[in-house]
Amino acid sequence: MGRKGSPRSPQEEGGSRAASPPSPLWALPEELLLLICSYLDAQALGRLAQVCRRLRFLSSRDVLWRRIARGCLNSGFTQLGTDLAPGIPVKERVKVSQNWRHGRCRRETVLKWKCNLMPWMELDGEYLYLSQAENIQAYQLCAEGTGLQRHPQAIFSGHQEDVCRFVLANSHIVSGGGDGSIVLHKLHGSYSVKFSAHEQEVNCVDFQGGLIVSGSRDRTAKVWSLSAGRVGQCLHTVHTEDRVWSIAISPLLSGQLLTCLGTDFHRGAGVLDVFYETPSLLLSCGYDTYIRYWDIRTSTRKCVQEWEEPHDSALYCIRSDKNHMIASGSSYYGVVRLWDKRQTRCLQSFHLSSPTSSPVYCLRFSTTHLYAALASALHVLDFTAL
Repeated sequence: MGRKGSPRSPQEEGGSRAASPPSPLWALPEELLLLICSYLDAQALGRLAQVCRRLRFLSSRDVLWRRIARGCLNSGFTQLGTDLAPGIPVKERVKVSQNWRHGRCRRETVLKWKCNLMPWMELDGEYLYLSQAENIQAYQLCAEGTGLQRHPQAIFSGHQEDVCRFVLANSHIVSGGGDGSIVLHKLHGSYSVKFSAHEQEVNCVDFQGGLIVSGSRDRTAKVWSLSAGRVGQCLHTVHTEDRVWSIAISPLLSGQLLTCLGTDFHRGAGVLDVFYETPSLLLSCGYDTYIRYWDIRTSTRKCVQEWEEPHDSALYCIRSDKNHMIASGSSYYGVVRLWDKRQTRCLQSFHLSSPTSSPVYCLRFSTTHLYAALASALHVLDFTAL
């Protein structure tokens, strides 16, 4: 028995520990708690998650990380706030984004072929489509990592010479080949159409709605109909002063030439790739070593921003996350570069073709992996590995 006036222990109070008074924090509605947490940065949210299970759950909510993610590289959010990767927790994407920024990744060569080619590729969900000589092959991506199934799930053929470019849209593949023809395949079915399009090789194609556009070495760009009864009918022909290396349909789908971008480009400074971010914003790159960012609402004669390849190499391909990050492929030594639009200098560089030199003919990326197609191999950078 304790001394008179001394406090009694919990064991003496019926053998159970007295409940602590509830924290005033938990008395607040969840909406207010989320509002308070919305003022925290990523580091503060990470520390908050270490306090207790309830705060870990609260601080991991997507609504808190969206604002942070929209300022990160390749987190799956466009400039307009559209979420391109809704199945992946936003907090995890922010973590992986730091690997993109700092160049932390695991490199792997997943496919090799014996002869040098000029491959093109597209990513579509669980599949990677890759052109190899006159065929396009569909490889299933491994769910657990960077690899591909070694044997293609499907092969799309029809050209007599190498496939130059192809595009995926509306469950179809449209390809242009060195034989001057355009071939259209249905991804899941036996339907296919082939028609003669140009006098020389079809260097580039795009497909949207019921229209195909193509560009050729024969110095023309053409618009083709896919309407019933008019498949393969040429609707417009645009004559150019030089061969057409790259072409893209505006998301507005006008179907006709509206204007020309830029002035004072010297002959031979051709555009090799074009990428639309929105109907008004697009990126271009090419032989003159510059990446250019165009806003056709303000000017079609002068780009709003440009970045120069530091080693004076032609740029064969370009893609962006439709927000802050740009990825480009160089003509020398298999160099892939990452750019932050908010900076003038290159952010990260990856050399993929040592010791032999090969251009990066095509690249594509998701929020976790970057795929680069070179003359004799397909390389993958896995940004989740570290």
